Formats: sequence, structure tokens, C-alpha cells
Amino acid sequence: MPRFAANLSLMFNELGFLERFAAARAAGFDGVEFLFPYAFEAEQIASRLQRYHLELALHNFPAGDWSAGERGLACDPRRTGEFQDTVELALEYALDLGVKRLHCLAGKLPPNVAHARAHATFVDNLRFAAAALAPHGIDLLIEPINDRDIPGYFLTRSAQAAAIIAEAAVPNLFLQYDIYHMQRMEGDLAHTLRERLPLIRHIQLADVPGRHEPGTGEINFPFLFRTLDELGYDGWVGCEYIPLGDTVAGLGWRDN
Repeated sequence: MPRFAANLSLMFNELGFLERFAAARAAGFDGVEFLFPYAFEAEQIASRLQRYHLELALHNFPAGDWSAGERGLACDPRRTGEFQDTVELALEYALDLGVKRLHCLAGKLPPNVAHARAHATFVDNLRFAAAALAPHGIDLLIEPINDRDIPGYFLTRSAQAAAIIAEAAVPNLFLQYDIYHMQRMEGDLAHTLRERLPLIRHIQLADVPGRHEPGTGEINFPFLFRTLDELGYDGWVGCEYIPLGDTVAGLGWRDN
């Protein structure tokens, strides 16, 4: 079976955020991930990672004004300076928390900006971010996200992500493959995992529909887990799902 990391932004929401680290350890997780650490001092999180012997698999760059619907700044040519500031902040936290993978949210295609210009901006910003992270041994990841959940999101397909990675041509830029998002956008999950595995440094999961735990929808997760084992994937699989009920009660899928 793959190594599973609990996503503390979505799981264990019965508890406050800082209490979820203990809950993840008690539930048998060795790793965690979350969307953003920035509402807390890095030391608050680092101390809990250390206390509960948890590895932080991943977190995101700041995404702009999340409550206003922003989902990243990286493709907006008018906000390059802001984006560069988010790289600096994310790196500060990454160094304090010992994380070796950071996800750069592409953002939504800005109004009145041509797709080609947004694409060029995204590639340039990825080169900037990758160069900032490289001396610290940190990988930069990009993730295609379905445009039903986030209408207008710039990066939506695995082939698009692979082409951007090739164009950026930096050694520490990789693919974050989210099973939930890619089932909604393109399907063909096992084939894509086989084809794209050399580019993949992190995987996330949730079932479709509903974005709940494995076994609640249409995806054949036991088959996908066997596929990952056969391929020799040894990275984390982040459990980025919304539990249908109590988080711990819904963890039986790990035993299948």
C-alpha cells in the first residue's frame, strides 16, 4: 500500500487545526499535509510535527485572497511582484517546517488577459520559484485542478502540466497528480499514472462524486493502489478529502 498523509485542512475538522496533528498520529498516519500554514507561527506547527513524529509532506504557496475566490497568483502578469513575495514567505515556512515539496497554485485566468500571456507569465514565475527553492533541495509542484470546482482555473489537465514542466526546463519542477481532479477532467487514471510517473512527486486522492473518502464513489481505489505499488511509487499520497462523517470512523478504506 502507498504511504498516506492526512490532509489536515479537510480531515479531523471535529478539532481545531493545531489539535489535528495528535489526531492524525493517533489514527496511524506518519505524514500530514495541509493547504496553508500562514495563519500560525511556524514554531507552533513545527513543535507538533516533532512531538507526534510526523513528516510534513506538502503545503501550498499563499494563494492571494482565498475568501474572495482567489486561487493563486502565478498566471497573473499584473501581480508578479506579489507572487515573488509569496515565494519568499512559503520558503521561510518550508525551511522552518522541514518540508521538501511546495505546491504553486496557478490561479484563475485573469480578466482581459490573453491565455498566451498568462501561460508565459506562469512559466516565468515557475522558473523564478524553482530557482529560489533549488538551493534548499525543495521541489516545486504544479497541480491540474478541475474547472467545475474552480471555474476559470488556468491549469486543468495533466498533459498541459507536462508541457509546462518541459517548457520551464528546470530540474526541480514536478507534477502533483490529484486523482479526484483528474477523474473529473479526463479519467484514464491508471494509464496516466503510468505515463506521467517520472514527473510525479506527490499524489492526492478523494472519491468522485462528492470529494469524500475512497469507497464512497466511482473510483476503483484498490486497483489504483496496486498500480502504484507495481510502479514502485514511494512518495506520499495525500488524503485530501472531505469525510462523510467522523474522520476516524471513515478510515476503514485503508484496510481494503
